[in-house]
Amino acid sequence: MATKTLLIVAHAPSPNTKKLAQAAYDGANHPDIDTNVILKTPQDTQPEDVLAADALLLGTTENLAYMAGLTKDFFDRCYYPVLEEKQGMPFALYIRAGQDGTGTKRALQTITTGLRWEWIQEALILQGDWQEAFTEQVEELAMTLVAGIEAGIY
Repeated sequence: MATKTLLIVAHAPSPNTKKLAQAAYDGANHPDIDTNVILKTPQDTQPEDVLAADALLLGTTENLAYMAGLTKDFFDRCYYPVLEEKQGMPFALYIRAGQDGTGTKRALQTITTGLRWEWIQEALILQGDWQEAFTEQVEELAMTLVAGIEAGIY
């Protein structure tokens, strides 16, 4: 069986959000799981990257009750080129939200519903003041997603 590929698209404009992106990468690279893991920023991710992936983990900040502009740009550039070929792709999301996170979650549900991506679980919203436990939650999310694609669950 061919090795699966997980694409992590993480908007990480601060030291703490960089920790989250690294936690996602580390969780997905668990030594017991044989999966190719690619970590990219939204601005560096192209439709070809999404087309080559078996699953996608998205990390974004919430800005003004919406996803980060660079995250929106990623979808603006990739939506139509991947629409037909990536229906049913397993997908997970974490949102770093200072206050709420629901506006970002709602917007991403709308976009991914249009893409017909398969959410593996409810969005992980990391709300409020920074907590080191956020990194553990993101690491676990990434590990769950990558283990599921390797096992053929998703």
